[in-house]
Amino acid sequence: MKILAVDVGVGTQDIMLYDTNDEIENSVKMVLPSPTSIFEKRIRRYRNDLFINGQTMGGGPINNAIKNHLEKGYRVVMTQSAAKTVRDDLDRVRSLGIEIVPDGEKHPDIGKIELKDVDLEAIWEALSKFDVELDFDHIGIAVQDHGFMEGVGDRNFRFMKIREKLEVPKSPEEFAYFNEVPEYFTRMNGVLKTLKGYEPTLMDSKFASICGATCDDIVNGLDKFVAMDIGNGHTLAASFENGKIMGVFEHHTRTLDPFRMEYFVKKLADGTISHKEVHDDGGHGAWVARPIGNFECVVATGPRRGILQKTDFKVHYAAPAGDVMMTGPAGLIKAIMSEYKH
Repeated sequence: MKILAVDVGVGTQDIMLYDTNDEIENSVKMVLPSPTSIFEKRIRRYRNDLFINGQTMGGGPINNAIKNHLEKGYRVVMTQSAAKTVRDDLDRVRSLGIEIVPDGEKHPDIGKIELKDVDLEAIWEALSKFDVELDFDHIGIAVQDHGFMEGVGDRNFRFMKIREKLEVPKSPEEFAYFNEVPEYFTRMNGVLKTLKGYEPTLMDSKFASICGATCDDIVNGLDKFVAMDIGNGHTLAASFENGKIMGVFEHHTRTLDPFRMEYFVKKLADGTISHKEVHDDGGHGAWVARPIGNFECVVATGPRRGILQKTDFKVHYAAPAGDVMMTGPAGLIKAIMSEYKH
């Protein structure tokens, strides 16, 4: 069985093509600029009005480029699906000066950019230059998706859904969706539309990374631990017992110095952390189904994982498939393999 796994982040998209008949370390792997950073550069190169269509995808740098384009006096016209890249609330998008038109409308008189989180044609073209055939039986995609509900803040809504998921502790691979995603996950549904006909597995990128961290050989021997994905933008920590997630907190990495990171991790483990405390501190939130108490170590992944060196924790740096940048793809592969075994 061959699996293509793509973890789409803010800075990079991490790609692994894995054949179950070979060692995972021998997989074809690529770390490329993220789609949002690619589209940001394309938008900034335009010196005229711009029509943006396609699917809802990760914003961040794209949103900054669009605002810059508007400030220069150019029109920005977006279809409804593409406009949700900026904000799920389309009234807030219009308030920025963006013109929103129905999906399917065309504007051939101005420059066009088509948004999508996954570009299989570009991946195929890159691999083909090295005589690698993009042949796979299953495809997995990880993106960060807060979800959307009218009248509820995205951080609160994200943890509302995490809390629902963890009312009964679950293994991280149970956070995967197989070719069907709840309607409120607008970005994941955008990926489904892009990959129509492929029946992809979808995961939130943070949970894919946490899942990938558990693929590490040393982690397999641990009973109680805290797994952390410390990314450039966000940090997610999950407390584990007997392979199940018992609690989660998520925050913005830039506000977590070693002292605050240690503080929140300890409260996560002993079950005293609260959603309100983390949310009021500027983070996304927290939820604990059951405390784990004393734990063996912190299992760390993500590009900013070095912050943990300044804490008092015993730290194990997870590197599934021998590469820390492949933690997200490894998590997707684990989820797909788990579903395939069923």
